[in-house]
Amino acid sequence: MANNIFGLDLGTSNIKIYNKAEDGFLIEKNMIAIENKNTLLAYGDSAYEMYEKAPSNIRTSYPVCNGVIADIKNMETLVKYFISDLSKKSGLRPADFFVAVPTDVTEVEKRAFYDLIKDAGVKAKKIMVVEKAVADGLGLDIDVKNSQGVMIVNVGYATTEISILSLGGIVLSKLIKVGGFKFDEAIRAGVRKEYNLIIGEKSAEKIKMNLKELEKAGKSAVVYGRDIVTGLPIEREIPTQLVATSLEEHFGTIIDNIKVILERTPPELGADIYRNGIYLTGGASQVSHLAGLIQKGTGLKVNTAEKPLESVAIGLSKIIKEDNYKSLAYAIEGMGK
Repeated sequence: MANNIFGLDLGTSNIKIYNKAEDGFLIEKNMIAIENKNTLLAYGDSAYEMYEKAPSNIRTSYPVCNGVIADIKNMETLVKYFISDLSKKSGLRPADFFVAVPTDVTEVEKRAFYDLIKDAGVKAKKIMVVEKAVADGLGLDIDVKNSQGVMIVNVGYATTEISILSLGGIVLSKLIKVGGFKFDEAIRAGVRKEYNLIIGEKSAEKIKMNLKELEKAGKSAVVYGRDIVTGLPIEREIPTQLVATSLEEHFGTIIDNIKVILERTPPELGADIYRNGIYLTGGASQVSHLAGLIQKGTGLKVNTAEKPLESVAIGLSKIIKEDNYKSLAYAIEGMGK
């Protein structure tokens, strides 16, 4: 029974679940497809396949918005199905859950993560909460319990969380609504303005993720979309320079907010950050030029994560497995055991 423990990182775009029994991770799109308002048609990666292609009677959506739960009913359904999939061998049994939550959200939003697990029908015995930035630090192989100041910038799909850690806690944290989705929107807007071409979110995301390889190979991005003038589908080559230029404004916003946090950081912790640099993680942190521009804008070294999408889930796995880190998880006041 002690093995029946799960660590959950409910990202806006991807859900990451650590399963102690298998000592493995599940990573799928945090998306659900509902047919005729009440029939579950698909979830996870299967639902994402339908995104931007489904007829009007099939609604595909992300239940998490800007890092917080926006549609608790659909999120409960997703959690139940994903946990059931992971429990196929042994069947759904009572389990402990460790959930990562953003720091810079209200108590009500934080409590929603607890209520979600409690009401999802996954036989939750104990529900513990872990600050997302703390789990991130552990996932990046940082000993977050020492007195060193650590700056972590997690660039996700809808938000970027900028945090200063010390002694296992969060000294400063700021959540801004800039992330991979805004990057995709900027690419779409740039292509529309320059070429009178409308492309989908998936196409923009694909360009964004392949930008580094395209630049290295000296190739343009090939996209398919709808010509605004003729209304007809068309194929077009998009130069990588246009894509990079489209992203600059949002990169600038992230850099400006990093500077704001650095200005508020106590001098002793600031000295640690100067020595160790900034730690950059999150699914959208891999976009070409972002790390270099942060380094240039702050004058600090930027350490990039090896597995940026999984760093929070890896941190949760360490809290679950290692007694030394158990104290980093806590129960929400008045709830849990």
